Amino acid sequence: MSQTTTVAMQAAPPTVDAPWPVALLNSKIKGWIDRLGTAWVEGEITQWGISGGNVYGKLKDLNEDATISFTIWSSVKARIPADLKQGDRVVAAIKPNFWVKGGTLTMQVYDMKHVGLGDLLERLERLRQQLTAEGLFAVERKKRLPFLPHTIGLVTGKDSDAEKDVLRNAQLRWPQVRFRVVHASVQGERTVTEVVSAIRTLDADPEVEVIIVARGGGDFQNLLGFSDERLVRAAAAALTPIVSAIGHEADRPLLDEVADLRASTPTDAAKRVVPDVAEELARVQQARARIGIRVTQRIAHEIDRIGHLRTRPVLASPSWIVDARAEELTRYVARGTELVARRVERETTRVAELRGQLRALSPQGTLDRGYAIVQTPAGHVVTDPAEASTGTELRVTVSGGSFAATAGDRLPSPAGHGTAAGVDHPSAPADPQRDK
Repeated sequence: MSQTTTVAMQAAPPTVDAPWPVALLNSKIKGWIDRLGTAWVEGEITQWGISGGNVYGKLKDLNEDATISFTIWSSVKARIPADLKQGDRVVAAIKPNFWVKGGTLTMQVYDMKHVGLGDLLERLERLRQQLTAEGLFAVERKKRLPFLPHTIGLVTGKDSDAEKDVLRNAQLRWPQVRFRVVHASVQGERTVTEVVSAIRTLDADPEVEVIIVARGGGDFQNLLGFSDERLVRAAAAALTPIVSAIGHEADRPLLDEVADLRASTPTDAAKRVVPDVAEELARVQQARARIGIRVTQRIAHEIDRIGHLRTRPVLASPSWIVDARAEELTRYVARGTELVARRVERETTRVAELRGQLRALSPQGTLDRGYAIVQTPAGHVVTDPAEASTGTELRVTVSGGSFAATAGDRLPSPAGHGTAAGVDHPSAPADPQRDK
């Protein structure tokens, strides 16, 4: 007998004497849960993780503190929106699944959608993300509008209130402004083709400087044409600046995103494209008045500055600076003369002192005191009697000049010092024998 048969036979209510096996309890729980089937629930995604291609997450009640865990298998994940993430508010088709063997409950998701988004909104959101990724909505690609366009292109419905609002408000602000109006269907199946054709026609006109696409609002279904990919790409490819004036705040069409300027209404578009002539004239008058005041103030300031400069002594009496410099130059000349004289006097004294020192050290001074220089014929100075033998011719130099002498016998020196042989020293005493 199989286990399934055994469990089925034990259908009596459990008691303390006849308890149910765990397998029976789990099978009954699974039966109750399976009878619930698939249920659509609404909540906020508080956890979203992908592992092995499957999604494991948690869904929290919007008002109460209640959370369930769910699993989205990879086969289901391929069918649900790819932009689902943590924090999104969603509705999901969930089927509870109880695993008998492990006694665990899982919630398997079979479908999941954003709350409030139907098929059209879902496709629109995917297109928005695609065009955003391509950079069509980037701020840096938007073109600046001309300050004062002479010719404005207008794409709108024929005899529509939007056309009247744009023309009336623009001409009230600047009567000389001109319009090139191209009527197109702004609702229904022809909207995309006719608006795209009108944009291209006006973009090819060299006189048109800015293009306004205007419509007087409407519900979501009526505005779907202004979110068509063909129309959005045509607006992005236009070389002329595009102004979107669809006039719908709740559901912004994609044309608002790609346009170079978004206006809330057709009237707002006219005011933002065409400057007010009265305001501009008033602004010009104000600018001229400010310039006149600044010029007058600058002239008055320079007049006061020149008058102040003319009162200075150097300009009141021009010779003053010459006289002052002449006196200064005289003082410098006198001071220079005095310094030069002092320096000359000091150097003269110094020269005299050096002359006296030089004379004191000069050989001529020694000769003047009575000394003589004895030299051999070769010019050698005799400093010892032994250097001049008897009969040697000598040259004797004294203060008054030089004379020749012949060396004689060596004589004793009274002072104990040697003298030149055969030459009498000026201070030596006379030899009595020699005098006889």
